[in-house]
Amino acid sequence: MANPEHLKIFKQGVEQSNILGCRRKLRALAIHFVGLSLLLSSCNKPPQQTSSATASGASTPCASALPTTPIGAPTEVLMHNVILIERPGFQLRVRWLRGQMRRTHSDVVPSFDEPNSFVLDIEAGVIATSLSEISALLNGELLKNTPLKNVSLADEGKQLRLNGTLHKGIPLPIEMTSEVSAVPDGRIRLHVVKMRVLKLPVTGLLQSFHVKVGDLVGAKGAEGVQVADDDIYINPERILPSPAIRGSLTDALIGSKTGDLITIFGNARPEVAQVKEWRNFIRLSGDSLNFGKLTMHQTDLILIDDSQDEWFDFDLSHYQEQLVNGRFQMTPEAGLRIFMPDIDKIPRTAANALINPQWMKNRNLPPPDEVTH
Repeated sequence: MANPEHLKIFKQGVEQSNILGCRRKLRALAIHFVGLSLLLSSCNKPPQQTSSATASGASTPCASALPTTPIGAPTEVLMHNVILIERPGFQLRVRWLRGQMRRTHSDVVPSFDEPNSFVLDIEAGVIATSLSEISALLNGELLKNTPLKNVSLADEGKQLRLNGTLHKGIPLPIEMTSEVSAVPDGRIRLHVVKMRVLKLPVTGLLQSFHVKVGDLVGAKGAEGVQVADDDIYINPERILPSPAIRGSLTDALIGSKTGDLITIFGNARPEVAQVKEWRNFIRLSGDSLNFGKLTMHQTDLILIDDSQDEWFDFDLSHYQEQLVNGRFQMTPEAGLRIFMPDIDKIPRTAANALINPQWMKNRNLPPPDEVTH
């Protein structure tokens, strides 16, 4: 059972989160109210000459013009203290996120089972990523066309240290130290302050090897990585797994306590302080949403951490197991609250082992012939 005090704090937090966008919502309500008033006044006018279409039983304009949620309108998203596991071996630690889930295609409903079906536009947020997991991304697909191999990243105070092997005729051990900052266009800037080859300063080897920062990515370049003089620019939207994350970066730094790469979007710091005592959760409201065999229209969904620890582990690859082992509660407004266990708290039983993404693989296919005939 959920701790009553924590649930009370969570409910207070959700109510406070609504205040963050109250002005925008009030404006939208005013527009809808005016539109509805005009609609009702037009419906109450004396009927004109009946058309053949109306006489034959077709719906009147008033009956079909009632306001509905616009197709493709973004879904409002709030996350607090969520470890978002995007794929095995890679996770984002979301201390706070406020933004929108937007469709990548106007005719495709966003789905937890299809991370490419939506992007996250962040208005304010603080997200941390471990350097070891970023190293794994670089050694995977991102640097495959570059001469730089066997990359490892580590923190060196407030700076970032990169070690790797540069293949330039012969394999050269590289050590690079850089300062980390944010660029307004959403990229992360690494300003190289020191680079060493074979444990000697590069300047002492330039005549022999002609090593420069641009040699790290080579002529073909790397996905989402650009080099200009002594600066390396990394585009998180291009290098991170789906769903893509976009937003205006206001800061990027190496965490002094964790050694993680921390990215800050918008004016997030005051909001992080405000929500510090809230319960861990993910809230989605607005557009339609697919999850498994279910589709929720005018989404009103809150996923609540059922544990008492600091983080809510939400695994996009195995969230079905969390749903099956969770507790559901319908709200008076026809919304849905789901109290979910962390993915690592779910018993490894035979029944849970059968829950996987394949159970919904054919949900949009027509029934087989033996059913329809």
